[in-house]
Amino acid sequence: MNILNASQALLLIVVSNSVPWAAGQLLGRRWAAPLDLGAVLWDGKRLFGSHKTWRGLVAGTLASGLVGAFTGLSFVLGAGVGAVSLVADALSSAVKRRLRLAPGTEVLGLDQLPEALLPLLIFAPALSIGALEIVAATAAFLILDVLVTRLRHRQPAVAGRRTPPQE
Repeated sequence: MNILNASQALLLIVVSNSVPWAAGQLLGRRWAAPLDLGAVLWDGKRLFGSHKTWRGLVAGTLASGLVGAFTGLSFVLGAGVGAVSLVADALSSAVKRRLRLAPGTEVLGLDQLPEALLPLLIFAPALSIGALEIVAATAAFLILDVLVTRLRHRQPAVAGRRTPPQE
């Protein structure tokens, strides 16, 4: 197993999924145009919901690109991994909307596996990772995401400020 390559892949996934949340915390609702442009489907629910924004997609993709460049991969590879991860995350939100789950509801596996597995599978050759590294990075992301989500939900909101929705 190539631990360095698996770690680089994991870092790209973590950054692409953390930066949109951080952007939401820093910017509130500024530049938070919904990714689904408000589209409502046949079931009366939004396609993705208010948690997924263009700001988040752009910020997470650019941040992953910068990390890719900084770690010796490439900006394009990092941005590609980040973009695919965030699109997979949006698709899992669409599934949760069809299941009539409220935005922000956590579903173990559905909230982690698509956004880790899809980009790792697509970019495995460029990341020089195989099945073992994909499984290890995905498992590590799942564990980290569950732990961070629990910690994030314990933090009280800043007095007088509504906590903006996650990206």
